[in-house]
Amino acid sequence: MTQGASPDYLSRPRPFSEFAVRIAPPDLTPWRSGNIGLPGFIQRRSMRPGPHVAILSLMHGNEFSGAIVLDALLRAGIEPLCGTLTLGFVNLPAFDSFDPNTPTSSRFVDEDLNRLWDNETLNSRRTSLELIRARQLMPLFETVDVLLDLHSMLWPSEPLILAGPSERGMQMARALPVPALVVADHGHAEGRRLIDHPRFVEPGGTARANLLEAGQHWQPETVTLAAQVVRALLEQTGMIASSTAPRVSVTPRQITTVTHTIAAATGQFAFVAPYHGGEIIPRRNTLIALDGTSEIRTPYDNCLLVMPSLRASRGHTAVRLAQIEAA
Repeated sequence: MTQGASPDYLSRPRPFSEFAVRIAPPDLTPWRSGNIGLPGFIQRRSMRPGPHVAILSLMHGNEFSGAIVLDALLRAGIEPLCGTLTLGFVNLPAFDSFDPNTPTSSRFVDEDLNRLWDNETLNSRRTSLELIRARQLMPLFETVDVLLDLHSMLWPSEPLILAGPSERGMQMARALPVPALVVADHGHAEGRRLIDHPRFVEPGGTARANLLEAGQHWQPETVTLAAQVVRALLEQTGMIASSTAPRVSVTPRQITTVTHTIAAATGQFAFVAPYHGGEIIPRRNTLIALDGTSEIRTPYDNCLLVMPSLRASRGHTAVRLAQIEAA
């Protein structure tokens, strides 16, 4: 993109209907009751010692590519070779409201479940369906050693792993073979994600967590990548035997750190071009968006755009700007 790109994109609407639903929601009937007293959570234990690994899907009800992967593992009868394996379908009420004709409307019921994971919020007096669920699940997550939270993205973007703010989260992300883009960040102004909970980031701890953004919502290739990452994690943690299939390798990897989180201050936030997540803007001070009358410009050369939301609401994250650290 050239500096000062034409703003004609600002006047072109992007209807959500353009996002085709090319995969079907899985039938989760066998797993809804759970087997540990938590609906939607299935746990398998080995007689051999090992870590407690948790893999989650449906933190957002319309992001069901990860649920397809976990459903397939459960139907295949997965049993861990060591430790404890927990597979979870987090927000079933939101998932149950999914309608392919309005696929964006089932992200949550009352509020975003992945903005509630700080102790002040969890211990507060306020309530919502999602907050009740978070409080129900937190005792389980306090026992988890390794957590992978499976997500997908509405707007076009390269798949990526969010390592969160901790070094051990970054180490976990670096060990996974895919995707190519790894992002260290501090989350959203609207609230903490599960991977930001003190259990996974407090100094001196050992528990670690990553969030996988496996690709665009409702696409077969997103399911494929999520399955690759899940298998790699299960192998690395000793849950399953290592595959004899050729390894998926990525060369080079992009290891990045978010330096600026841009939230929409007005209801008129708009990018000057239809940016793609993972796109690199070569030149410092390039205009990338207008927020009302305010200009949003890149703070340095080779600025990587993390998950730009091409229709950001006021107060919500519109884009994160990241520096490429190393290959």
